[in-house]
Amino acid sequence: MVSLIVAGMLGGQRSEVIRDVEYVKVGDRSLKLDIYPAQGEGKAPLIVWIHGGGWTSGSKSNALPAVQFQRRNPEYSVASIEYRLSGEAIFPAQINDCKTAIAFLRRNADKYGFDSKKFVAWGSSAGGHLAALAGTSDEWDGLEKSLNKDSLVQAVIDYYGPTDLAAFATTPGFERHGDASSPESLLLGGKVSEKLDMAKKANPITFVSKSDPPFYVVHGSADRTVSPNQSELLIAALKKTGVPVESEVLEGAGHGGRQFTEAGLLDRLGAWLGKVLK
Repeated sequence: MVSLIVAGMLGGQRSEVIRDVEYVKVGDRSLKLDIYPAQGEGKAPLIVWIHGGGWTSGSKSNALPAVQFQRRNPEYSVASIEYRLSGEAIFPAQINDCKTAIAFLRRNADKYGFDSKKFVAWGSSAGGHLAALAGTSDEWDGLEKSLNKDSLVQAVIDYYGPTDLAAFATTPGFERHGDASSPESLLLGGKVSEKLDMAKKANPITFVSKSDPPFYVVHGSADRTVSPNQSELLIAALKKTGVPVESEVLEGAGHGGRQFTEAGLLDRLGAWLGKVLK
């Protein structure tokens, strides 16, 4: 059942969060999303928020960066989606779920007041990885062509997401990510070093092409969970291919934290989105 919950004041108007909208059923599993409607007239650009948690945990209820952004930019709608975690299904279930959710939102754009030509994928950590993969995998082979077409996004914001799992697991100081118990190995269903073909399919970098949407990549210089080189590798691949990309390194920032929701950064993201979504 869909419930409406008063979320407070956005842009001087009362806003209701539409919670637990089912976007697909996988077997007996119902996958849901929450919608934070925009304020104002006309069709709204949509931010699709993808939560982090190492693909092992996390919840669609934690959509703080996107909701904070919406408070400063109430003309945007936000949809926070859930997806199957690695304890329930290994890769590629996660990206299939994300792309299916995006396709559902586009097919229901008129119902919820979205501008179907202005969809943004935004996530942090594991969610950043999935947002980046949603942006680069135009012809994902795990979905029917119609879903791939409807799941295209027009911009990606990647907050400190892994982008090359094999390189990540061999980065000095981060070798633990190659262990059998690491989030990356649990995602792939085995040690990264033994699942290199699957790891390649899970890498956003693998699918980078000229047709990809513009990216904005943000990473903390003191991140001890996801090596900053993961963002550096993605930025280099995008630039080499000619995909527009902006990036920021937040000095002293770790893996998340208040620096990623500071007003200055959110305002820069708003200005960038205003430019690339025209």
